[in-house]
Amino acid sequence: MDLSEILAISGKPGLFKMVAKTKNGVVVESLIDGKRIPAFAHEKISSLEEISIFTEDEDLSLKEVFKLIHDKQNGEKAVDHKSNNKTLKSFFEEVIPNYDKDRVYVSDIKKVINWYNMLVEKDILDFSETEEKKEEEKAESKTEVKSVEEQKTESEKETEPDEKNS
Repeated sequence: MDLSEILAISGKPGLFKMVAKTKNGVVVESLIDGKRIPAFAHEKISSLEEISIFTEDEDLSLKEVFKLIHDKQNGEKAVDHKSNNKTLKSFFEEVIPNYDKDRVYVSDIKKVINWYNMLVEKDILDFSETEEKKEEEKAESKTEVKSVEEQKTESEKETEPDEKNS
């Protein structure tokens, strides 16, 4: 899933997919109604890849937040973003227990949930590549551990003949 081409534009509702770059900005397609419009360089355009959520430890990328919601909801839509504030806060706290309650406002939670539901509805979220990368990283770390162990046994073998000669 590449969130770098999914954009949020300040002052415009919903999310947009980047279609083409122009001299003065980009051409985007609304995920709500499919209309194509220009977005100019002077507008505040944010790629979802760049957005993160404040936590008490370190910031959590939006992709990781979407993955946590996806896992909790088993790939289904989350609660409605128009639910009452208490429901939204409790849902978000279940997903991210250590989110910074002072810096993450209900309006932010509404946006995240609305965006997540929109991406699920349009079938844009795909976490299979993330899971494949994790499996590859595990395999690589096992290989590294084996190679370190092999180096140790090789160095032990090198020292053994010296001990026999003395």
